[in-house]
Amino acid sequence: MNRFFYSLLLYLALPFVPLKLLWRGIRQPAYLRRWPERFGFYNTPVIRPVIWLHCVSVGETRAAEPLVKALQISYPNHQILLTHGTPTGRETSEALFGGSIFNNSVQRVYLPYDLPFAVNHFLNHFKPKIGLIMETELWFNLIAACKQREMPLLLLNARLSEKSAKGYTKLGKLVSESLHSLSAIAAQTTEDLTRLQTLGANNISVAGNLKFDVKPPVDALNKGLQLRKLFGSERTIFLAASTREGEEKRILEAVKDLEILTVIVPRHPQRFNEVESIIQSAGFTYQRRSNLVAPIDNNIQVILGDSMGELFTYYAACDFTFIGGSLLKYGGQNLIEAASMGKPILIGMHTFNFADATKNAINEGAAIRIKDTAELRDKIQYLMHNAQKREKMQQAALRFSEASTGATIRLMELIADYLH
Repeated sequence: MNRFFYSLLLYLALPFVPLKLLWRGIRQPAYLRRWPERFGFYNTPVIRPVIWLHCVSVGETRAAEPLVKALQISYPNHQILLTHGTPTGRETSEALFGGSIFNNSVQRVYLPYDLPFAVNHFLNHFKPKIGLIMETELWFNLIAACKQREMPLLLLNARLSEKSAKGYTKLGKLVSESLHSLSAIAAQTTEDLTRLQTLGANNISVAGNLKFDVKPPVDALNKGLQLRKLFGSERTIFLAASTREGEEKRILEAVKDLEILTVIVPRHPQRFNEVESIIQSAGFTYQRRSNLVAPIDNNIQVILGDSMGELFTYYAACDFTFIGGSLLKYGGQNLIEAASMGKPILIGMHTFNFADATKNAINEGAAIRIKDTAELRDKIQYLMHNAQKREKMQQAALRFSEASTGATIRLMELIADYLH
């Protein structure tokens, strides 16, 4: 496929975009707001040179935190512009940077759809001095427009699973030309580097994974201890973090009749009510985190984690955790945050989004791989009754986390080559 036909397909889909936004707005009302930004129209003032960083959703935004703070310190006369693709990504940005001492140097908008007119409106309005794209976001018209303007555009923290690489291969020249048009690429691992090179990437290096540089909030431990008092200090607490559709039923099956408090935190907030119905249907006594103001009764079996921005607090409050998105074929979620809090980790078979980190965590002794619901139940029972094993895994998790830092420094050195 070439870029002309790619753009033509986007224009043909354009009449259906409002319907898609309306449909998503039924479950997430935030999708009904700021539509002009999605088509490249902005009223955000530009008063300083702009460093533009694209973080499509929650995971990329959290991972970018150490990089954003390093950019703020190194380039105080520049405006940091964060672009997002989802309301939850934008909300995460507001939570991370909106209340900090740096809030006057961070702006956030939606990145427009990859339509030529929308992309040009975006670049003409903000006139970035440099563009930084996180992880695997390849927008072909956007990349071409940046190259035409001779604006440096870097792909940072780049990762590419085997599955995604096969998908990109089908697009042929469109992908190879876009990768060639990037000023530089910083891959997370040598495996990512090899796959990107196979697709046509050049000027590529390995810088590590930014997610390892994300530090727990300074108050996470204290908040976790307070939350644990509400849960019951004497109870064993199992956290199922960032769960995806279809996993909650299996997790509830795994903990049925166990003397344990299970905390389920769905990955997407629009699923809170759905997961509540699943817990009810399974016959568990439960309470929503949002309604938790006093210590729970001992008969409560499940807590529904229906709060945003508290994942580190949940990790601090639990004894061990399962990382969602890995029991079914979603590719897994970030286990690095749990490791940085020193928590024993259980993780499923499907971890292609975090393959290298998962492999290293298992080899270090910080994580245990489970293949199905029955094995998840076995390992939960094992960790419940084996405090010595939990202690060993806690120490291994901290070693694994601390040994993998440094990506921010390497990326800042790369950025400095293009931002003068």
